[in-house]
Amino acid sequence: MKNILLLMGLCLALTVHAQRNNPMRIFSKDPLINLENFDKQRVHWGYFLGFNFYDYKFDYKTVAPDILVDRTTGFNVGLIGDLRLQEYVHLRFEPGLYYTQRNLTFAGFSRQADAQREVGATYIHFPLLLKFSALRTGNVRPYLTGGVSTTLNLSSNSKSLDDNKQGRFRVQQWTKNYELGFGVDLYLEYFKFSPSIRGVFGLGNELIPDNDPNSPWTGNVKSMKTRAVLINFAFH
Repeated sequence: MKNILLLMGLCLALTVHAQRNNPMRIFSKDPLINLENFDKQRVHWGYFLGFNFYDYKFDYKTVAPDILVDRTTGFNVGLIGDLRLQEYVHLRFEPGLYYTQRNLTFAGFSRQADAQREVGATYIHFPLLLKFSALRTGNVRPYLTGGVSTTLNLSSNSKSLDDNKQGRFRVQQWTKNYELGFGVDLYLEYFKFSPSIRGVFGLGNELIPDNDPNSPWTGNVKSMKTRAVLINFAFH
């Protein structure tokens, strides 16, 4: 949480500093138009910082108590490559590094060590997105975004022979997703600042079942898919 507050403070400080010497504020009635030709570039680059909330969606073979997921706040950092296809449509590639952790609680165990699993993850995330921008109004331009992504989990334990019986929770190393979101471009005096929020929805079963088909941890799980909310602050 301290890291998140520090990140938000940094973003706010950068935005305020960029506008301090500009007498026409970004949301004023008749603002001074900043970076008027920025979006006419064929290609431009940027980077983002942000935070995430990762979850799992479980489907079961038979009716049983749910596996509880305790979500934590993770951290994101990455790069942005933007290709202008036409005035209102851009193609974006946003590779990033995502840290997160989910704490799972399984029903039916008397020992806490058996009932709980900490599922930490270090993701390298590769989204390919289409960005649909609205008409620019002054120094503000909202947009919608959507696309597909693939994710490499560096902490998957996918090659481990141990399973939950030995305290090791295993997931697939590679996953595929689709993503939907929205944001707003704010044209400041020296750069463009873009806060956004995006949902990530896993497409395939990510769980590697335990070696025992009747495992009390994974035996009743039909599928387990990622669900996530990403909040990013982009600088171009």
